[in-house]
Amino acid sequence: MAQKIDITEAKVYVGTYRKYNEGSLFGEWLKLSDYADKDDFYRGCRELHKDEEDPEFMFQDYENVPDGLIRESWISDNAFYVLEALQDMNESQREAFLIWSNNGHHSLADKDIGDLISDFDCEFIGLYKSEEDFATELIANREDLTDFARQYLDYEAYARDLFCSDYWSEDGYIFLNV
Repeated sequence: MAQKIDITEAKVYVGTYRKYNEGSLFGEWLKLSDYADKDDFYRGCRELHKDEEDPEFMFQDYENVPDGLIRESWISDNAFYVLEALQDMNESQREAFLIWSNNGHHSLADKDIGDLISDFDCEFIGLYKSEEDFATELIANREDLTDFARQYLDYEAYARDLFCSDYWSEDGYIFLNV
């Protein structure tokens, strides 16, 4: 099932390792939309934990942040760029983008968000009821086949072959396999 992300509610629970090691879970949820960028976010973290001279931040939990952008002691330089780009997408595009980026071939944390969106635009085909519906549409768009020839095609087998090599899908979203 696709990861549902509400970008407007992206937040991180920020504590420190010192407090944690002393038995305290003191921290607060910081809403990422309250910060312009990573530097601004870290200023907010330092303000929250101003009782420590050099706090080592511990991101103990997070919500509505795409996979790969945050870990226990690290937040990606791309986090705020990715969140901003996702805000510009509609819900269906955002869901498709997150499925695509989580398939193991694309790193939100490392790659330029403009390049990621360009790659996504090239590889995203659309939303279909089934792989067979997609295969049926491909055949319908071919001008070299007559209606007579189309009636004899095994669309289920054709779809199975397409998704063995050229395409992949998840939750109805179809992508080019590159």
